[in-house]
Amino acid sequence: MSTLAAQLEQMESHRSVFENAVRDLPLPVCKAFGPAAAPQALRFASQGEVLSTRDSATVAARFPQTVAASGNAVLRVAGPAAARVSGKRVAALFSGGPAAGGHNVLCGLKKMLGADNTLFGVKGGPKGLLQGKLFEITDADAATILNTGGFDFLGTDRTKIKTAEQFEQVKQTCIAHNLDAIVIIGGDDSNTNAALLAEFLYTGIKADGSGVQVIGAPKTIDGDLQVPGLLPISFGFDTATRIYAELAGNILQDTRSSLKYWHFIKLMGRSASHVTLEVALQVKPAVTLISEEIAEKKLSLGAIVEQIASAVVDRFKNKGLKHGVVLVPEGLIEFIPEMNALIAELNDLLAHHADAFAALAADARPAFVAARLSAASAALFASLPDYIVSMLLAERDSHGNLQVSLIPTEQLLSDMVGARLATLAADVPFATQHHFFGYEGRCGAPTLFDAAYTYNLGLTVGALILEGRTGYMASVSGLTSGGEPLAIPLTGLINVERRHGKDEYVIEKALVRLDAPAMQFFTGRRAAWAADDCFASPGPRQLWGPAARQIPMTVALNEGAEALLFKIGE
Repeated sequence: MSTLAAQLEQMESHRSVFENAVRDLPLPVCKAFGPAAAPQALRFASQGEVLSTRDSATVAARFPQTVAASGNAVLRVAGPAAARVSGKRVAALFSGGPAAGGHNVLCGLKKMLGADNTLFGVKGGPKGLLQGKLFEITDADAATILNTGGFDFLGTDRTKIKTAEQFEQVKQTCIAHNLDAIVIIGGDDSNTNAALLAEFLYTGIKADGSGVQVIGAPKTIDGDLQVPGLLPISFGFDTATRIYAELAGNILQDTRSSLKYWHFIKLMGRSASHVTLEVALQVKPAVTLISEEIAEKKLSLGAIVEQIASAVVDRFKNKGLKHGVVLVPEGLIEFIPEMNALIAELNDLLAHHADAFAALAADARPAFVAARLSAASAALFASLPDYIVSMLLAERDSHGNLQVSLIPTEQLLSDMVGARLATLAADVPFATQHHFFGYEGRCGAPTLFDAAYTYNLGLTVGALILEGRTGYMASVSGLTSGGEPLAIPLTGLINVERRHGKDEYVIEKALVRLDAPAMQFFTGRRAAWAADDCFASPGPRQLWGPAARQIPMTVALNEGAEALLFKIGE
């Protein structure tokens, strides 16, 4: 075997030149933790900052033990811990979709727990917790996964622990493995589940009558788990948006090179447009749709089409430009009022006529549905192309929701814009391409920001466990001013929401606020971006180099930062 062939074989199984190098990348830690090589445990205390929601009284009745213990007060660092705790047995799991940086949460947690405590990984997410699939995470494991992307070390799933039987299964797992704490690394639903588990496991689990602690860590590339002033962003968002921005920037460069295509790009983010807004700020495309703005302004599908068509015409008439890029949020279709009303009717109709609908041939289903819709929804339904109709009638997900990621909204918009241009300005060239960027961004190697952020989140989780806290979500704020570990009471974020005919306890998703600085900056610049080619290519994400320490632009603007650089540990 040649020397080169041997080298190439050695690069298999996560041992590429890049992966080997990132494992050695030093990560800054918040000053509160002391030296990075030997971070110290912390003591947390309330400074009188109490969280509440519109349903706080109802939540307190449902979570009496954890609310009484936390008082829904935010905890900030009060100094180093008085003594080092030992003997803790902690299990950590991933829940929901992957997000870059999850492995570093485990590494930071392992580092904080140290040799005197034991960290277990749970294979297969919440389902693995129910089944007791635990194994000990070693120092060698942590060294292998440090700064690497994906959730493949543990795996993940979307099981929600809700039933009495499931709660009992968790209890038995805790007893069987003599656990002192569980760490749930996930999004808003997963952290809601963490709050429910914290209440259930509060007392009476172990032989001495004590309970099992539960701590959450904020994960989702959608960026819709935020708490102003306390949780600036969820991890994975920066990596995903930097990947999407690189791809979108490449396409924008191509439009200026080939001079003939309008590219419609759908970006992941069902419930909020944070991803789309961040990518827009990074690449400056001709048109960007923000779902929350469309809902606020009650724009119809026709009005959105008119907006895009006008941009196409104006760019050609004023500058001779036959190209451009349109960014479309994944969940846009549910924010258009008339489409939202249609989807709601369809959901109800399909639920009530499930057997009759299922018995029909595929080509007979649209007529069956149209005959049972309101007049306005029936008219809209009839105006939609067949490929959209088939998706609207497709099987719902496990939660009864329309699978919006499968709906080619980007193609619908480009087709409707093309039809509108045929009557508005037939002389304007309009050739199109379509893209959906989603899974490409979830498992990449974390940016330096996400790598450092998640490692410090892991340290914070560990410090909270060592102090005996439960029912909190770890956070790191002050990202451009040194970094501050803190703990957010989960019950202080929970509301009651009607889902599937019953009340559910939920942490509401954080939507794009139209009055937020990031959105205000965007609205102030988008006219210029529409008028001419103002695009910028951010290039690939950097772990070394001039853009390595950049934080998300939306975060910098919304946090009132003076620059784009994070300064954890400075």
